[in-house]
Amino acid sequence: MTEYVQQVPKTNPDQRKDLLRQLSELIPEVVVDGKVDGAMLENLLGNDYGDDSERFGLFWPGKKRALRAAQTPTTATLKPLPSESKDWDESKNVFIEGDNLEVLKILQKRYHNQVKLIYIDPPYNTGNDFIYPDNYKEGLQSYLEFTRQTDEGGRRLSTNSESDGRYHSNWLNMMYPRLKLARNLLSDDGVIAISIDDNEISRLTLLCDEVFGADNFVAVVIVQANKGGRDYLPLAQTHEYLVIYARSYANVGIYDLPKDDSALPLVDERGRYEVRELRNRNPRFNRANRPNLYYPFYLDPSNVDQNGYASVSLNTDDRHTVETFPTNSQGVDGCWRWGKTKANENIVAEDPFFSQVVAKQVKSGGWNIYEKNRRSTQKAKTIWDETEVRTEAGTREVRLLFGASVFDHPKPVDLIGKLIAISTSPDGNDLVLDFFSGSASTAHAVMQANAKDGGNRRHVQVQLPEPTIDGSEAREQGYKTIAEIGRKRIDLAGEQIKNQLESLIPVREHPIDIGYRAYRLIDTNFFKWNVSSDVGEERLHQQLLEMRNSSEESASPDELLTEVLLKLGYSLSERISEIEISGLSLRSVDDSVLLAYLDEHTKPTRSQLQSVVDLNPGRIVILEDAFHGDDELKTNLAQMCKSRNIELWTA
Repeated sequence: MTEYVQQVPKTNPDQRKDLLRQLSELIPEVVVDGKVDGAMLENLLGNDYGDDSERFGLFWPGKKRALRAAQTPTTATLKPLPSESKDWDESKNVFIEGDNLEVLKILQKRYHNQVKLIYIDPPYNTGNDFIYPDNYKEGLQSYLEFTRQTDEGGRRLSTNSESDGRYHSNWLNMMYPRLKLARNLLSDDGVIAISIDDNEISRLTLLCDEVFGADNFVAVVIVQANKGGRDYLPLAQTHEYLVIYARSYANVGIYDLPKDDSALPLVDERGRYEVRELRNRNPRFNRANRPNLYYPFYLDPSNVDQNGYASVSLNTDDRHTVETFPTNSQGVDGCWRWGKTKANENIVAEDPFFSQVVAKQVKSGGWNIYEKNRRSTQKAKTIWDETEVRTEAGTREVRLLFGASVFDHPKPVDLIGKLIAISTSPDGNDLVLDFFSGSASTAHAVMQANAKDGGNRRHVQVQLPEPTIDGSEAREQGYKTIAEIGRKRIDLAGEQIKNQLESLIPVREHPIDIGYRAYRLIDTNFFKWNVSSDVGEERLHQQLLEMRNSSEESASPDELLTEVLLKLGYSLSERISEIEISGLSLRSVDDSVLLAYLDEHTKPTRSQLQSVVDLNPGRIVILEDAFHGDDELKTNLAQMCKSRNIELWTA
């Protein structure tokens, strides 16, 4: 009966095994004894099988190792920090302090294919801002040493100097595994937007072509970050970039932006509008190759409305006497954008000025035909030069919130807000992820967007606890790490938004979520075999003694539960409560969808376990050592769960 019991995984999913399983299901003949038969794959693909000697792509020293860094499973988990959170019980937002490579691995199971927008502002690799633990490629152990969570001392911070010799390679080795993992999290209609400057723009686009697929390229947006320009360069540089890719270009969800009143300057009985010339201005299209789009309009020059536009008709009558055809600037016969049928549908003969087609005389004496365009939205352009998206706006926002410049070059809220507007919907519960969170501009932008349009977007922020610089304004204000600044900014910005929009909150279906659940990256709470093959007898004996218990003595039930939930695919914002059943203290998840007994010191009785089963949860999780070696009790519980079709998991 114990075969009915399932074991909570010790690590996040092994991506290589998952890929092999998918390949085996798709092409079973190329997987032999758990290995890929390259020769068979080549035979099946024929000419479509690539020749490595002449393959196009981006290559650099360390690329294979960087790929393995993404594929290597992690034992890491997240420690809940209710005391460092805001509105823990209610908020669906998350702030994670930790190395984003390990955190992205942890998020793979639950958040796979769930994120609508990923925005990141990674180090630009300018020679002095590449700040990560020295041997970041070592993963969790390096991070734990860097943050002094182990006994080996802290890793020093380093910059990626051009004198290193592998200047660009180091940056690519940092970005590659993170983007690989990030792609898995994007929804089918999701997009990723990456801020970057000239230092790495060329390599970043090639890297994204490989990770996301060149066919999924959306745009490179030029952002005017500094109107005056950086005058220490040969040309005063005023711009940065936003590199945007989709998970699937065919399914990409890109929305139009709302127009302001200045974009619709004219008004009639139906409301605001702008005029668009009906003549097709593309010189490739003309009367010769589009004869059905060449026909005359007739207009009444004596009947002009308050905006100076005359009424038109497709037929001549006693009022509409002036005939006009589409001609280009060289006087050559051109064509209209609409066929005659569509034009007729937009002309109201009974009320000429209610028509959607009008005419206006131009300086040459001729007449142009126009469409009244009432569309209240427009496509975002690929140059963003508004004052609100400049870096100085971000600096001003932080200074106003904190009363000091505690963070250098923060991204403006309106810059990220514009990304949110074109890639997320206020009608859903879209998830926005930023795993280079910095000062948490993205969290600020999500809250502000929700406040403005009534949306319920959620955000996840990930930030390395990078120490602030001695003598900096941040350190003088008492902030020891960038992560502390990020959490404080969410607190301050949330209250500011709530106060500014307090009058709107009562009419919302749901209150604005200005809180977050805070977590910190740690090693697993469950003991694992972590000694080398040459370990001494005394250390080996100690390890065996430690492994008698299934979990760390210092780990609280909530910490154990968080790890279990993550590895079973639950979110970081589940509703959790402590309940008592027949004298047993358990954790209930989502109103008893899952019940967890996490006390290895107190052995439950069969009767107590029966009471738990009688609640009929979907899943029961129990620590292995809670049975105290009583296999009969474990078998009885398995039998009870099987009879109720309840999943039983041990950890």
